[in-house]
Amino acid sequence: MALTPDDVVTKQFQHVRFKEGFDPDEVDDFLDEIVVEWRKTIAENDELKARVSSLESGASSAPAVAAAPQASVNEGQPAAASAGIIELAQRLHDEHIAEGKAKRDQLISDAQTQASQIVSEAEARGREELARLDRERATLEGRITELRQFERDYRGQLRSFIEGHLRDLETSSPSGQAPVSAIGL
Repeated sequence: MALTPDDVVTKQFQHVRFKEGFDPDEVDDFLDEIVVEWRKTIAENDELKARVSSLESGASSAPAVAAAPQASVNEGQPAAASAGIIELAQRLHDEHIAEGKAKRDQLISDAQTQASQIVSEAEARGREELARLDRERATLEGRITELRQFERDYRGQLRSFIEGHLRDLETSSPSGQAPVSAIGL
């Protein structure tokens, strides 16, 4: 496969689940492709250098002069292309890193917002439940107060009733003590 600078610029790596970054195998494969293309460029460059030196040594001075500038231009092109590829790869890398960091920051921000919302809702529910329990406690305390008052009133009435019967018994018996058989017991 002939690798072009556009291939480097447009290369998309698959995101990996459960960890940040890209699939290491895919990145390694792509880098291997770049290495193969560079090696081809270096071999081509070496071949062109050999051609230039053979032309310079076997030809007249005029053709050699004409060939030399072309050789230096050809020598500079692979190096410039390699540097361009490296620069594009670095820029692509930096863009992916920046994109990953932006996505990470957005996810953290969203999670913090959601956490704040959940905490706020829980606190509101807690306040509502405490208010309901306070109202229920106040109702029960009022009922307890009513029952205590009812008990006091009931005891007072029962005491009055029993004391009244005891007085009646004391006043209805003759001045002496009557035998139990006389009372009818």
